[in-house]
Amino acid sequence: MTSQDKATQLTHLDESGNIHMVDVTERTETTREAIAKARVRMLPQTVQLIAANQISKGSVLEVAKIAGIMAAKQTPQLIPLCHPLPMTHIDLRFELDPSLGLISIEASTRTTYKTGVDVEALTAATVAALTIYDMCKGVDTTITLEQAYIALKSGGKSGTVAFQPEQQ
Repeated sequence: MTSQDKATQLTHLDESGNIHMVDVTERTETTREAIAKARVRMLPQTVQLIAANQISKGSVLEVAKIAGIMAAKQTPQLIPLCHPLPMTHIDLRFELDPSLGLISIEASTRTTYKTGVDVEALTAATVAALTIYDMCKGVDTTITLEQAYIALKSGGKSGTVAFQPEQQ
């Protein structure tokens, strides 16, 4: 097998094409970090209500943060072939832009282990976005979830990889 073949090989398939969990037993433990981002678009007045803590269900961003942290820790129960990881750091930050009707979410994850935490970061960001939707759907039927992606990941054989999508 050439290095090009190996680079394009799907890691969750064995030589016969059967699904399997990747064996990370022989990998070296390194510090792995990831940052995922997502956006929630809504009416500008809904962002203003969130900022003023006037959504009847409670503090939207605090609940979304807790939901994101819990989701990152539960990723192996949600995504079938993810490894359970000893998470050492999970955090979420929110940036509100009422003029554009946007809430930007940034989820960061970290561990020292044999495999990355990118799916955990993406799970945290998207579940936080879903939570914002759930808490605000009663006052705004226009809410959409946008641009969920891995912005940065580091550690392991790939080193540091950064990505920035085109902004809309």
